[in-house]
Amino acid sequence: MILSRSFEPEWLDELPPEDSRAIRSRRDLKRINAWMLQTGIMVGLLAKHRTEPPKRIFELGSGDGLFMLSIARRMAKRWPGVRVLLVDRQNIVSDTTREKFRGLGWQAETVTADVFDFLSTEKPGSADLISANLFLHHFSPAQLMQMFARAAECAPLFIACEPRRSSFALAGSHMLFAIGCNDVSRHDAVVSVRAGFSQHELSELWPKTRCWSLHEHGALPFTHCFVANRTASAADV
Repeated sequence: MILSRSFEPEWLDELPPEDSRAIRSRRDLKRINAWMLQTGIMVGLLAKHRTEPPKRIFELGSGDGLFMLSIARRMAKRWPGVRVLLVDRQNIVSDTTREKFRGLGWQAETVTADVFDFLSTEKPGSADLISANLFLHHFSPAQLMQMFARAAECAPLFIACEPRRSSFALAGSHMLFAIGCNDVSRHDAVVSVRAGFSQHELSELWPKTRCWSLHEHGALPFTHCFVANRTASAADV
């Protein structure tokens, strides 16, 4: 049985960045990403769908940058000298995190902006890759269609790892107390799964042109993957 999609505000989005519960919840997110094996899943998708090293990556909803840093640690030898733009409404990427990117040979820049405002100001082809981790589920179908339309102009490859919306994943989201997550993280995990995705829901929202190869599938018990890979220019179709 497929659960109906529903979403409501997540507590972490409503708390000030310096709030102690928000700080603790961001630490919990690192643990949750590890528990879901998100880094390994994303690295696998990147290696499969991007054969040439990218020069410029946009990460949407980057938060504190630690997830992208975990990607950089896995990919830096194969993808040297990448410039990554960490896009988020809150500027919470630490100097230590930026220094760790530099130590891997990557240049990390923070962009404090609404994702729609950011994408609307970027020129077509301004990135080689756009990625998102546990971010798209915050948005309605209409908002995602708007985001995807601009993303399709900005980059030839879009990859996202999202919560899978299933009864099993929902049951798992209720168990985060077992790994020591705080009340904010426990609340937001349940909300995230209910707002997550299944089947081909994201593919149906991507721009309807023939120049894209779309891949959408589950990975392990809790993750839903979406990849849009441009196979030809608009002039070729």
